[in-house]
Amino acid sequence: MTNQTPETPRLAIKGIRKVYPSVVANDGIDLTVMPGEIHAVLGENGAGKSTLMKVIYGVIRPDEGEILWEGQAVTVPNPAQARALGIGMVFQHFSLFETLTVVQNVALALPGDFDLPALAKRIEEVSERYGLPVDPRRLVHALSVGERQRVEIIRCLLQNPRLLILDEPTSVLTPQAVRKLFETLRKLASEGVSILYISHKLDEIQELCHRATVLRGGRVTGTCIPSQETPKTMARMMIGEDLPACSHGEPGAEGELRLELISLDHPTDDPFGTQLRNICLQVRSGEIVGIAGVSGNGQQELLRAISGEEAVRDHHAVRVCGQDVGHLNPARRRTLGMCFVPEERLGRGAVPRLTLTENALLTAHRKGMLSGGLIRFKVAQRFAEDCIARFDVKCGGAGSEAKSLSGGNLQKFIVGREIMQDPKLLVLAQPTWGVDVGAASFIRRSLLELRSSGTAILVISEELEELFEICDRMVVIAKGTLSPSTATSETDVEEIGMWMSGMWPGAAEQDGAPHVA
Repeated sequence: MTNQTPETPRLAIKGIRKVYPSVVANDGIDLTVMPGEIHAVLGENGAGKSTLMKVIYGVIRPDEGEILWEGQAVTVPNPAQARALGIGMVFQHFSLFETLTVVQNVALALPGDFDLPALAKRIEEVSERYGLPVDPRRLVHALSVGERQRVEIIRCLLQNPRLLILDEPTSVLTPQAVRKLFETLRKLASEGVSILYISHKLDEIQELCHRATVLRGGRVTGTCIPSQETPKTMARMMIGEDLPACSHGEPGAEGELRLELISLDHPTDDPFGTQLRNICLQVRSGEIVGIAGVSGNGQQELLRAISGEEAVRDHHAVRVCGQDVGHLNPARRRTLGMCFVPEERLGRGAVPRLTLTENALLTAHRKGMLSGGLIRFKVAQRFAEDCIARFDVKCGGAGSEAKSLSGGNLQKFIVGREIMQDPKLLVLAQPTWGVDVGAASFIRRSLLELRSSGTAILVISEELEELFEICDRMVVIAKGTLSPSTATSETDVEEIGMWMSGMWPGAAEQDGAPHVA
């Protein structure tokens, strides 16, 4: 028996406190969520949002406070107990086994024994119903970030939760997929499901959520009804001040050719991957070029070919600063002046168990951190400390392990580490994924300043607003093929959205014209 009445909150937390050695993550937080309510939790990176969600889901134990579930005090010692109560969570950093298939990962989260072929069929049905396409047979390591996000959401929906926690669920989804997800969430709410929704996209909060609780420095600093606010007023509640304007400005005169892709054809060993076909692209000093596209249309393969993680058969098809580099590894390409920010922060952008000083050393060692084959740790530490200060990275110092940082703060460190190397060419994937509005604005302004200093910048992002804000030119990738280049000032979201489905001028004339359903 429960003490639940129609006025009883689905979830009530009182006085939750969680302290780590270097930070008070949650400091006496109170929060209630009603049945059928979509409740937003707002705050800067490091404000304590993810910690609070992990307390509710049983990933971590609070030091103080209590949790009431449908009127009764409960303890949630682990995620299995949370799921038994009816709590499901989609994490910002995915909790998937990379060497297993999608259907195997889903089966691990569901109770009892499952017939995998039957479960695969259920996954396909749910993915189609909610507009989240994913192939249950694919290995997770071969999926893009956007596709992994879909797996997490589908896995959670299959558990039929009564409280669904979503941590940055739309950070790598297309506008079309976001609209479909919102339809799903509204339908779930109408059926009585409660939703805790964390997002830095304040226009989404305004459109979707019934109420919002604002955190700053681990404490509740206010509540609001998003439909009665504007993104600007909610941002002010989050950070305590107005956001500085991000001025795009005009690109300089046509600069030096820093990146050139010449009829790049690149097969993939992954049976579910995307082959690159006749990719032609130029990026010059003093400009930012953006690549838009639906996740899984060749972005990963293109990034690996540009970064050097995969050599290409035609060595002349990739040129950096005037040199053929198709056969060179990432380290050799970096010596030519190229820096790189991958889409996966933990594991590829930074080593989780290494300190920020050690992670700085991994890619920035040419900045005076080596001498006679020996590491100059003090130089590396000063570099990390400068990066922390310059990019306002909230952490316990240069000795903090990368895994101890919030996602947004780690992203600021990784982007800062690459910018501080004064690259001739900077390639970034999802540069502000999961980053709060203040930090995203700062990163974008930093990229514009870097472009003004003469760096050539290539940005691959599924955040169209971001691309329109910072890019001078844009192209779209669909089924491994690039669209023509267009000046950002001469296009709009509707046109780029149409191109993302493969329907750009002349697409039908290209060999194997791309089409995305």
